[in-house]
Amino acid sequence: ISHRGFIKRFPVSGYRRQNRGGRGSTGATTKEEDFIEHMFIASTHHYMLFFSDRGRCYWLKVHEIPQAGKASRGRPIVNLIDIEKGEKIKTFLSVKDFNQGGHIMVATQSGIVKKSALEAFSRPRRAGIVAVTIRDNDELLGANITSGSNDIILVTKKGYSIRFNEREVREMGRSASGVKGISLRRDDAVIGMVVVKREDTLLTISAKGLGKRSRVSDYRTQSRGGKGIIAMKVNDKTGHLVSVLEVVDNEDIIMITEKGVAIRQHIGKISVTGRNTQGVKLIRLDEDDKIGDVAKIVTGDEADEMDTIEDNNT
Repeated sequence: ISHRGFIKRFPVSGYRRQNRGGRGSTGATTKEEDFIEHMFIASTHHYMLFFSDRGRCYWLKVHEIPQAGKASRGRPIVNLIDIEKGEKIKTFLSVKDFNQGGHIMVATQSGIVKKSALEAFSRPRRAGIVAVTIRDNDELLGANITSGSNDIILVTKKGYSIRFNEREVREMGRSASGVKGISLRRDDAVIGMVVVKREDTLLTISAKGLGKRSRVSDYRTQSRGGKGIIAMKVNDKTGHLVSVLEVVDNEDIIMITEKGVAIRQHIGKISVTGRNTQGVKLIRLDEDDKIGDVAKIVTGDEADEMDTIEDNNT
């Protein structure tokens, strides 16, 4: 799936194994300002769930995603699902089996979180189903699968964060509106949710191109609903936070500015510092430009490794 919402499937057998250090091969053609953001290994019998800003969930079987040539850009996701006009897809999940246990945790900009059984999403309708009831002036910003014992981290644009265990959020039906995950200060909003699975590092990035990488363990566990602690010092020099990602040394990210400038950075070159710091400059911006979006990028190594999967997968 590309950053701009193009999707395709391609047989794993089409990726020939290469020696380490090879040049790799083209996995998809994208527009100049687009890039491959997500790559899933999935059987044609698996499912993709797409979550919109209005709290609805749309559902596709993998075999319903058009198979395309290796260099093809694919099809726009919005052309494959019955999304309403003006609605935007915010995130997506790959699901093998709805009876495997686990939950789906969603978070909204106003700091609301909601946990529902994964099984509750197993009976979709073409026009979508409710994943969470969104209150006025709010929108869904993230969804992730949890095991029942994961920690959740919410980060706000003013640089505050809270970490709590998902056991503090009771299981609710899909139509419920959720409970308070963090108490926001005036004019603040949640910009990201991380479900802690690797206990490595968190990268926070501000609108003016500063970033800070700190250990997940620096974020102590608190009770749900509190005001949280500082994730990154925010001021006029940094601008507000725009992104938070759980990252490890061997990953890459791409930052895209509001003027369309893109820069790729290797995580291993960003030093790890304490939680309560301002961070370092990741990109030199024009005076009237800002960071618009940040995403992890699929590297060539990941595509090269796909041929180790059985040929009956795509």
